[in-house]
Amino acid sequence: MASLPTNTTKDAHVSNKAAIVLSNWNQKWMIATIILLVIFVIYMFFFPPVQGSKEALAEVNGVTISKDQLYESLYISGGEQALQVLIENELIRQEAEEAGVTIQDEDIEQEIETVKQGFSSAEEFNEALTYYGMTLDGMKADLAVQLKMKKILEPEITITEEHIQQYYNENLETLKTPEEIKASHIVLATKEEADKVLADLRNGADFAEVAKEKSLDTMSKEVGGNLDFITRGSRDELFDTAAFALEMGKLSEVVETSEGFHIIKVMARNTEIIPTLEEKADEIRELLINEEVTTLSSAWMEEIQAKSTIKLY
Repeated sequence: MASLPTNTTKDAHVSNKAAIVLSNWNQKWMIATIILLVIFVIYMFFFPPVQGSKEALAEVNGVTISKDQLYESLYISGGEQALQVLIENELIRQEAEEAGVTIQDEDIEQEIETVKQGFSSAEEFNEALTYYGMTLDGMKADLAVQLKMKKILEPEITITEEHIQQYYNENLETLKTPEEIKASHIVLATKEEADKVLADLRNGADFAEVAKEKSLDTMSKEVGGNLDFITRGSRDELFDTAAFALEMGKLSEVVETSEGFHIIKVMARNTEIIPTLEEKADEIRELLINEEVTTLSSAWMEEIQAKSTIKLY
């Protein structure tokens, strides 16, 4: 299936479940291919090729660029790849019809909801779609095709309790929900300035107001220095060490990092959650099934192509 990665600034917000879903989609349907396919199909819809069409679409220093040239350029750039995707999608549709496999709207919506869980908000999910040139309808159409293939191949897959136990044992660290803290900070340019601000805070100055007035962090200062919830590794190591050692409501000493001199305050803390095997069994089973589908899909597609009559013009 097509992957929908989050960008690096949002990776800390991606849940393990969503990471599993995203990382195990069939890589044959990469984002670049989908984008090329969308461009190519849209062009073909609005500008269907006419044999020998010399209609001018642009002119550069008196030299015309024709519709034929644009079509040829699009085909060379991605049309052949897009055509292959269309062929494979049609083969999957035919195989699903023959096998009596159907996909309901609820199946697609469930997959979409699973993916959305990997983002901190609906807005972030929509931003990711836009960033990768995708639409929700396009994603749903792609999911429908891939779910058909999954339902066709799933009867060939056996996942045992031993497989689930082994995965749990080997990947427990990634299955955990890590400890996180809700932190705020004020960043100053010098140690002397930071020491003065820290003294003011200890004498009763309002942290949020001081952050808005003096912090060098332009992103967080507008919200009183609030960094929201963070996990270990999402900030500088020295920052993490100081922040995660703090009691709620307490101020840190001045912490120097490459960003400047920080004063940190922790407002809330969520402890690490270690899930039981029973809690993760269904999720792991689904992951292992998806991995097997990915493994089987290439050979399966080659097999159905070999038995099909495909004519390229």
